[in-house]
Amino acid sequence: MVYISARTISVLNKANQISRQSIEKLDLLLLILETIDLNGIQSLFALSNELNLKHVLPNKVAIWKLRNSNPLRKSYVNKNIKPNEFDALIKITVELSRYLYPYICEILKSKEDLGENSIIWNDFKKRFTELITERLNKESMRVKKLLNQTENDEIIIKSLLTLSLCVSNQGYLKLKNLLLNF
Repeated sequence: MVYISARTISVLNKANQISRQSIEKLDLLLLILETIDLNGIQSLFALSNELNLKHVLPNKVAIWKLRNSNPLRKSYVNKNIKPNEFDALIKITVELSRYLYPYICEILKSKEDLGENSIIWNDFKKRFTELITERLNKESMRVKKLLNQTENDEIIIKSLLTLSLCVSNQGYLKLKNLLLNF
């Protein structure tokens, strides 16, 4: 029997910083989770406490500030996220995905069966679009793509599938590797 240990290789830029694309991807996944969980920021903070991440994420404002490192945000702040802060956000994303997994599955199922479950999919897309409009810079081409009703289905489905796959035992490593373009 051969045992292979899962190792994460950090893909950082020359200045030992998390890449812009990684931050954008993670924030998009968190926006998807916030679309599902109406108490999004409260849930993120509660999970940070449960996961003993208070030293990295001491309060809701700290989480908000880290998420504002996403260049697509209206309130973008050019701040470099430290690897331990990025890891903390990944851990919260994975844990919240586990809690919301039944809802993620229901939303994906409703997309496949629009005849019977169109209300679930349409409500989800409406709320997602509202959050994008509220929080992201609508002048950005990437944000315009997210707001384009004909193009955003694929992005949403890929994001939901990513979240559903990171609920496994190795979910943290899988998501980290995906976000860091491993």
